[in-house]
Amino acid sequence: MSLEFHQVSLGPLKNLTASAPAGSVIGVAGGKNSGVSELLKLAGGAAQPLSGEVVAPPGERRYVALADSLNLAPATVLALDQALAVQDALVRARTLPALDRLRRNGCTIVIASHEDRLLETLCDEVWWLEAGELAAKGNPKETMARYRRFVVGQLRDWGESMPARMAPVARGGDGRAEVTSLETLGADGQSTIVWKSGEYVTVRATVRFAEAVNNPVIGMLLRTQIGFEVYGTNTEQERVSTGAHKAGESITVQFQFLCDLCPQPYTITLYSEDQDGVVHDWVEDAVAVTVTDERTTAGVANLRAKVTLDNVQKAS
Repeated sequence: MSLEFHQVSLGPLKNLTASAPAGSVIGVAGGKNSGVSELLKLAGGAAQPLSGEVVAPPGERRYVALADSLNLAPATVLALDQALAVQDALVRARTLPALDRLRRNGCTIVIASHEDRLLETLCDEVWWLEAGELAAKGNPKETMARYRRFVVGQLRDWGESMPARMAPVARGGDGRAEVTSLETLGADGQSTIVWKSGEYVTVRATVRFAEAVNNPVIGMLLRTQIGFEVYGTNTEQERVSTGAHKAGESITVQFQFLCDLCPQPYTITLYSEDQDGVVHDWVEDAVAVTVTDERTTAGVANLRAKVTLDNVQKAS
C-alpha cells in the first residue's frame, strides 16, 4: 500500500498532494521554511495535518530527526529528517544496506538530506519542496539539477543585495595612496558578492593618492579562505600604464577575468605600490566572495574537462 498525501496543510505546506509507492525511497529537498520537516513528520506519524489526509499502510510509522537515535527496526514507513547528517562514516556505511533491507521488505522510506549525491544515488524519486508546494518531483538527478539551478539563482540574488564591503584582516603601506573602494561585479555588471563559475567577473578598485606618485602599480590577489593563492595580477604585468598622479587625485582600475573556479569562498587582496615594490597601501583579504555552481566540483580550478570513451570492448 502506498503512502499518500491528499491536500495536506501543516506549517508551510499548502494543500500538498503526492504519493510514494510501497518499498520506494523518496528523497525530499528544499530550503528553510519549505515544508520539508513538516512533510517528514506527517510521513512518520509524528504530526497530523491541519487539513487534508495522510493515508498510510497499516503498521508502524517512524519519524527520526537529526538528534534522534538511528532506529532502523522494521516499519512500514520510515521518515529520516536529516538523520544521517551527524552520523560517522561507520554508522553511515552500515545504514545504507539496512535501508535496502527495509525497502525490500516493503518499507516506504522518506529521507531529507542536504547531500545531493546521497539523494541521487539512494532514492527512486526526489520531491523538491519550495514555499510549502511541490516544485518538482521525479528522476533524482534531474530533479536535483533543477533544485541546484534554483539555489544558485537564489544565492546570486542574495549576493546582489549584499554589495562587497571592505573588511581587511590587515593593512599596511607608507600611506602615499589609499584603496578607497573595492567592488566585485558579475557578468551583468551588477555588484555582487556571489559569482557563478564560468562567468566573466570584474574586480573594480579605486585608489586615491595622498602624495604625487608616478605610474603606480595596482594589483590584486585571489585566495581561498585558507590562504592558498589562486590568481594574482597587476597593471604592470598586464602592461597598463597608470600615469602620473598628483596628491588628491584618484584612479579606478578594473580587473576582468573568466571565473573558472570551483564553488567555495574566496578573498580578494588589493594593493598599490611603486614599480620597485615599495607599498603605498596593501589591503589584505579585503573582500570575501563566494563562487557557486549548479554542480559540485573538487579542488579550486574548474577545468571543465570533456570526457570521452575510446576503444570500448564488450565481454564475449
